[in-house]
Amino acid sequence: MSAPKKLFVKTYGCQMNVYDSERMVGALGASGYEQTQDASEADMILLNTCHIREKAAEKVYSELGRLRPLKDAKPDLKIGVAGCVAQAEGEEIIRRQPMVDLVVGPQAYHRLPAMEAKVRAGQIALDTDFPEEDKFDHLPAPRGPKASRAPTAFLTVQEGCDKFCAFCVVPYTRGAEVSRPAARLLAEARDLVERGVAELTLLGQNVNGYHGAGPADLGGGDWTLARLVRELAKIDGLQRIRYTTSHPNDMTDDLIAAHGEIDKLMPYLHLPVQSGSDRILAGMNRRHTAEEYLRLIERIRDARPDIAMSGDFIVGFPGETEEDFADTIALCEQVRYGSAFSFKYSPRPGTPAAGRDFVGDDVASDRLARLQAVITDHQRSFQNAQVGKRMSVLVEKVGREPGQMIGKTPWLHAAHLDAPEQVRGKLVEVEIIGSNTNSLSARAI
Repeated sequence: MSAPKKLFVKTYGCQMNVYDSERMVGALGASGYEQTQDASEADMILLNTCHIREKAAEKVYSELGRLRPLKDAKPDLKIGVAGCVAQAEGEEIIRRQPMVDLVVGPQAYHRLPAMEAKVRAGQIALDTDFPEEDKFDHLPAPRGPKASRAPTAFLTVQEGCDKFCAFCVVPYTRGAEVSRPAARLLAEARDLVERGVAELTLLGQNVNGYHGAGPADLGGGDWTLARLVRELAKIDGLQRIRYTTSHPNDMTDDLIAAHGEIDKLMPYLHLPVQSGSDRILAGMNRRHTAEEYLRLIERIRDARPDIAMSGDFIVGFPGETEEDFADTIALCEQVRYGSAFSFKYSPRPGTPAAGRDFVGDDVASDRLARLQAVITDHQRSFQNAQVGKRMSVLVEKVGREPGQMIGKTPWLHAAHLDAPEQVRGKLVEVEIIGSNTNSLSARAI
C-alpha cells in the first residue's frame, strides 16, 4: 500500500473560506491525500484565496513567488489556486505564474478529484465555471472523531449575493444567491454535534437572505433563516448558534423576533452599514438610508436589549466629503458598536465604483484613524462593562499559561480562566474579573 500524499492548504479571508478549505481537504482525501501543516513536505499546495481586501491578487502572486523554491526543489509538487482570486483572475494566474497546475473557483470544489487526476497526468486544470449542480451535493461533510473536533464549527447555508454593492466583487466571484436545502443543513448540523460541536456559526455572503427549501415532513416551502435557526435550536447537544454576514435589508420581522425568543441564538449580530451618509450609501448601492439602519437597530435592541452590535465601514469611498464622514462618526456614536471593522476604500476591478475618482490616500488614512479611535473607545467601554457580570463561557482551547483555558462569551469576547483541560468543549459558568486589551479574565464559579 502506497504512502498517503500530503496536502497543504493555506486559507485567506473569511470564515466561508475556512469552511470551504475543510471540504476541499475532504474531497481530496478520496484521492489519497492527508492534510499536513508543513508546506515543505506537501505533494500538493492549495491557496484558498479571498478577493475582499486591498491588492488581494497581488498578494497571491507574491505568495506564489515564495513557493517557487519548493517547486524547484520538488518538481512533482503540484500547486493550485482556489477561491475568489482564482475566480476573478482565471487563466491570468497561469499566464503570470506558469508553475501553477490548478485553478479552481468557489463553485467547482466538488470537481477537485478529477482536476487532481488531470494535473497528475501532466495537464493544467482550470475550472471557474458556475455549474448548475450544487457542489454541496458532491463534497463530503466534515469528518473526524469527537475527540479531535473543535467545539465550534462553521456551516455554510447560503452562497453568493444579489445586492451588487458598487464596491464589492462577491456577485462576480461567488455568483447569484443560492440557499442550501434545510434538510441537508439539519443533517450536517446533527452530525457535527455528534462529533463534539457545541456551537455552530451559519455562514453566507448574505446569510439572512437565506431561503432554502424546507423538508417535506416539516411542511416544505421556502424556509427563512429564522425558521432554520428555530429548527437547529431543537438539536440536543447544540448549545449555541450564531450567523454572519447579514444585510440590513434582509433583517426580517421573524429573524428580529428570533433574537428575543431563542436562547441558543447568541446576543451578537454583525450587521454592516458601510457609511453613515445617505449620499454615499446611494453611491454604494446599499438601498437603505442611515435613518432606516438606525431604526432597524432600535427594533433589534427592543427584541434583545443585551445584544452586541458589530459592523463594517468603508472610508474614502469615491465622492466622500468631510461632511459625509462626519455622518459616519455620528452613526457610530448613536449605535455604539461592541465591535466593528473599518477599511479604506480600494477599487476592485470590474465593480461599478472601480472607475470613479476616489479620495486621496492621505485623507482616507486620516479618516480611518479617526473612525477607529471612536470604534475602539466604544469597544473598550462595552468590554469593560462585562466586569463583575456572571455568564457562560464555551471553553475552546488551552491557553498559553499553565492551567489556563480560553473560551468565548455569548458576546464573542475571548475569556481566559483557570480550569482543567477536561472542560474543553463545555459551557462553564464564570464571573468576569478583568478586562484586558483584547480579552477578558474570568473566574469559574
